[in-house]
Amino acid sequence: MTRPRIAVLASGGGSNLQALLDHFKQLGDARAGDIVLVASDRPDAGALRRARAANIRAVTIISSFTALGDELDAILERHSIDIIVLAGFLQLVSADITRLYVGRMLNVHPAPLPDFGGSGMYGKRAHRAVLASGVRMSGPTVHFVDEIYDHGAVIAHWPVPVREGDDEQTLAERVLRAEHLLFPRVVQAVAAGDVSLRADGRLSRPFFRDDAALPPFDPALDDATLGRQLDAAHVERATNSESQIPIR
Repeated sequence: MTRPRIAVLASGGGSNLQALLDHFKQLGDARAGDIVLVASDRPDAGALRRARAANIRAVTIISSFTALGDELDAILERHSIDIIVLAGFLQLVSADITRLYVGRMLNVHPAPLPDFGGSGMYGKRAHRAVLASGVRMSGPTVHFVDEIYDHGAVIAHWPVPVREGDDEQTLAERVLRAEHLLFPRVVQAVAAGDVSLRADGRLSRPFFRDDAALPPFDPALDDATLGRQLDAAHVERATNSESQIPIR
């Protein structure tokens, strides 16, 4: 079976990349895609080291911001990429690429969208905004990517409680743990064709059965138990037909 070829773009340490690699390794032959390329705008990014350790092609994007789109497009074409996964990539991907990969590019954001998204709203800035707002729930959001920062159709969000006395660091650690469990499962679902983007910009079907299917993230539970909660809340397609993602 030919699986979709996945590129992961990352600017930082690559912990979400590692979560993806670990999840796909655990799935074995049941994985719906293959990560074949990791690209970064920073030559010292930990994500590139993780890629090399996993024998995955690692590439540094050396163009200036204005030329980023042309170089990235050439890299994606050269490696016959079917799906792009943004895992802490801090550059705005060009409109030409987002249009080319509509419904095939995903991003994970560390806070609820659209309330805590947009240009400059990343990392600690997003957590700081959540804390300043006084909301009681934060949590990672996985969405399809369009030409606007944090704007595409939301695929999945996992509510993570904001605790009394939280600061940016403690909230970030709790949300990141949830990201590492949620994000790989959504990537798997998109690669498998379980979730896709319709022409009208809506999801073909929800990732979770309903809003009540997934309880809020409970940091007292171990990762295996939390993973089972996610798997129980997500319903795969009844058929075993091949992925709906166009394969190059």
